[in-house]
Amino acid sequence: MTTTTNAAETPGVQPFADATPGGDEKVADVRRRLNEAHAASGAPTEKGAAKLEKQNKLYVRDRIAMLFDEGSFVEDARYANATAEGLPADGVVTGRGTVDGRPAIVIANDPTVKAGSWGARTVEKIVRATEMALREELPVFWFVDSAGARITDQVELFPGRRGAGRIFHNQVALSGKVPQICCLFGPSAAGGAYIPSFTDVVIMVEGNASMYLGSPRMAEMVVGEKVTLDEMGGARMHCTVSGVGDILVQDDTEAIETARMYFSYVPQNWRTELEPYEAEEPAYPLERTTVPESESVPFDMHEVIDGLVDDDSFFEIKELFAPELVIGFARMDGRTVGIVANNSAVKGGVLFTDSADKASRFIWLCDAYSIPLIYLVDVPGFMIGSEVERTGIIRHGAKMVSAVSSATVPQFCIVVRKAYGAGLYAMGGPGFAPDATLALPTGRIAVMGPEAAVNAVYANKIAEVEAEQGAEAREAFVHEKREEYVEDVDLERLAADLVIDGIIEADALREELLKRLEFARGRERHFSTRRRDVPPV
Repeated sequence: MTTTTNAAETPGVQPFADATPGGDEKVADVRRRLNEAHAASGAPTEKGAAKLEKQNKLYVRDRIAMLFDEGSFVEDARYANATAEGLPADGVVTGRGTVDGRPAIVIANDPTVKAGSWGARTVEKIVRATEMALREELPVFWFVDSAGARITDQVELFPGRRGAGRIFHNQVALSGKVPQICCLFGPSAAGGAYIPSFTDVVIMVEGNASMYLGSPRMAEMVVGEKVTLDEMGGARMHCTVSGVGDILVQDDTEAIETARMYFSYVPQNWRTELEPYEAEEPAYPLERTTVPESESVPFDMHEVIDGLVDDDSFFEIKELFAPELVIGFARMDGRTVGIVANNSAVKGGVLFTDSADKASRFIWLCDAYSIPLIYLVDVPGFMIGSEVERTGIIRHGAKMVSAVSSATVPQFCIVVRKAYGAGLYAMGGPGFAPDATLALPTGRIAVMGPEAAVNAVYANKIAEVEAEQGAEAREAFVHEKREEYVEDVDLERLAADLVIDGIIEADALREELLKRLEFARGRERHFSTRRRDVPPV
């Protein structure tokens, strides 16, 4: 049965009529039982409400009411498991509504029903909701707060063709077809932890949200590890260390507001374009002095981003994870763009395995939803050393280069300062067919920096000069060779050789990009004819 509701319902209001005088007693009994089932799934029990208050959580229907436009929510399968005691709606609320007038589906666990655990009908409701999303190509909001599967229902919900595995199968089919936005309000345990991992963005509530395949108790039993829940799978850990979480928030309200904000940057599905918002000027204009001229002086690339995009429009993703690379959505002239930027204020802007992973997934995301990409380059290259080699930095770097190569949306490489080695490639350099490669006068492209290059080429000669003529002669020799190297990679020469398409001052960059973005909107989107790639992951 499908019902229309405001999600947060008025207590005491019955959807079904009282017994009709002289009417059929069986119909009256059906109505009475439906009213009881409706009331049971319309509000938490006294015990459930107290637990929510203690945890600073909102009731599931209040969460949904905050997400959708008032009066727009249409619920499906509200009476699932209505004949069972204590399982109203079988612990999950599903249905459709509109977010700022745009239709979407919600799948929301009710933690007051068996801790939001999954039964057979819970799984069937979720499978049906994902099937609707596939059929209608509607975005999905996942409101996750679940202790995992009910062991008592394992045969019914786990192994079959319409078991829990079908949820993950459908999520993979939805990936890149429609936005999937996850608010993680509480636990996401065991196999259920994969639901957030298949979504486009995971917003986690600090202190309440957690993800883990095995609980701390299980870890101690199986592998002998003593660990707390926060250490193993807490929100802050996942948003700072593992990178599974994308955005850390303080409560349910902030999570839902953040989800709605994220939704404003992405289209309905892969076929549609997002209507532009009202254009705004940047918070402050980029100036020619914004970027320090010396490449050895760290600075925060957020200053360039804020001077380039519409006022207060930058929506950063994974801010706490691998912060040497900055990613996020923004608006330029009211239209969504994706930003990938090196930040020399953190670890010199060097690329690590985590930053490569962070960039790759964001590039895939933008490419899926036809969002143009702007690379702001100030990168000395990938990190070197035995530690990063053992963690597979070559493989992770190749993943980022693959993402850049295969993206067919408009891409613009802006060489803000240094672009050295494979860092140039990973940041959409000229060899990867960007729509344009532009450089500020502070830009420099080379295999490596002058100091490293001179040391690599002249190490023996430097030692010889120092041994024969002293430290002063050594410094003079090194200085001379560095000057020769810098002259060899002179910016004007690179423009003359058509390596870069233009050199422009920072204060003119926004206007230049706006024109180029408009011209590139109709670009051809084909990359390669094949069944699929074999990514280096």
